[in-house]
Amino acid sequence: MSSTPSSFLHLAVALDGTGWHPASWREQSARPRDLFTAGYWADLVAEAERGLLDFVTLEDGLGLQSSHFGEPDGRTDQVRGRLDAVLIASRIAPLTRHIGLVPTVITTHTEPFHISKAIATLDYVSSGRAGLRVQIPPRPHEAAHFGRRTFPPFSLEGIQSPAGQELLTDHFDEAADYVEVVRRLWDSWEDDAEIRDVATGRFIDPDKLHYIDFEGRHFSVKGPSITPRPPQGQPLVTALAHQTIPYRLVARQADVGYVTPHDAGQARAVVAEIRAEQEAAGRGDELLHVFGDLVVFLDDEPAAAEDRRARLDALAGEPYTSDARIFAGTPAQLADLLQELTMEGLSGFRLRPAVAGHDLPAVTRGLVPELQRRGAFRTAYEADTLRGLLGLARPANRYATV
Repeated sequence: MSSTPSSFLHLAVALDGTGWHPASWREQSARPRDLFTAGYWADLVAEAERGLLDFVTLEDGLGLQSSHFGEPDGRTDQVRGRLDAVLIASRIAPLTRHIGLVPTVITTHTEPFHISKAIATLDYVSSGRAGLRVQIPPRPHEAAHFGRRTFPPFSLEGIQSPAGQELLTDHFDEAADYVEVVRRLWDSWEDDAEIRDVATGRFIDPDKLHYIDFEGRHFSVKGPSITPRPPQGQPLVTALAHQTIPYRLVARQADVGYVTPHDAGQARAVVAEIRAEQEAAGRGDELLHVFGDLVVFLDDEPAAAEDRRARLDALAGEPYTSDARIFAGTPAQLADLLQELTMEGLSGFRLRPAVAGHDLPAVTRGLVPELQRRGAFRTAYEADTLRGLLGLARPANRYATV
């Protein structure tokens, strides 16, 4: 089922360090000295909430950032190092009221039991505004941090070979099982499992806690969770996808998929493929959002945006490239593009600010008012939970008996 037709599109921003351009930290607005403070992230998310955005995603990783896809690059002229995305989100949650918080979670080396508990906790701390972004990086140097498994060298070219596709399928099947375990653990407490009756001395009803007894090729998890069912029932599950195998994960397990079409034709084809995979997964009647990802350089004049991009490229020593389309122009031009792509079946967009200190305010104070003038974006938050903002119902608990 495609998202419910509406004149409103959905908007999220992806926050990564000082911005997505590798030289962004050298801009006057970048605040690199504040990068590892809670206040820096709180300010960015507060700005996003002022713009009435649906949610922010927070990037994370288990290895240092690199300009090389599968290995460290040894560079010292770009931002290196991160704070933990889930912990940032939990720190920021009490400072915000409406915006969703979606940290990146690396499934490759973490345990689903821990992540289910962490995101359930985030949902409680935020009063129902939590989600997660599933990431599956099979990089050998990251595996070496954990010592429990090894991966062969990994390259973008190697992925396309039959052996690479087989390896990729295995990793994404593991991720699908991972999310399934997380979702079952969220349901392992029924909504009314906590009695909290002081008079009788009964705090919980043990009959409303359930073993999930998951047995798969990758995980064996008994359950139940130690955290009660989250306020949303099921926090938002999201994933970035670039080809058929990841599209299949989105179709099987996600509430929102991020895709990277570079034009309207590609957007139409990608949406069609995800919808077909959604039908094949037996989820054809469920609401699944497909968001387009774009890197954005926004200025009042198109030439200023292009000049800024060129200046940052010169500082970086090479042209910036991305998996996503790179847009440089005015908020009105970006609004035109988003409305055009919405016609191809995308229900929203996740914008990646090239320079967080510059392009995030350009989104909230330039793009959002432009979309509002066109009747294409909300003028107030109309729901208290992240699922509510996206039109997703609170799901029934799979273990509860009627």
